[in-house]
Amino acid sequence: MKVQIERKNTEYLLEATGVSGNTVMIDHSGMETVRGVSPMELLLMGVGSCSAIDIIAILKKQRQDITSYKVEVTGERYELDDSKPFKSMHVIVLLEGDINPDKAQKAADLSFEKYCSVSKSFDKCVEITYEVKVN
Repeated sequence: MKVQIERKNTEYLLEATGVSGNTVMIDHSGMETVRGVSPMELLLMGVGSCSAIDIIAILKKQRQDITSYKVEVTGERYELDDSKPFKSMHVIVLLEGDINPDKAQKAADLSFEKYCSVSKSFDKCVEITYEVKVN
């Protein structure tokens, strides 16, 4: 896997391009005008979207009818020398539709404990908790 990142102005605005050719704008969150997401926000987005893909795929195989899927991811950071890495993340999966809550919970368990490569990448350094709310 490989991505490319190119500076797009004279400040901190960056454009990241994946192998698919799709792009994401990244910027410094401390700027007066922010035109992209911060690198730390990207980490939260990565955890939320990776688990979303898993959960949706599992529920589709079980013929659950998802009419709305939203996810909220919050991260708690701490001071470490001159940086502020994540200490923990909490994910709230918000589902609507004709969905069995037990199946939704099992899908989330499988995602976070087995399939989601992004959250598994944080296993040894960031505590990730999650909850599922149906309808």
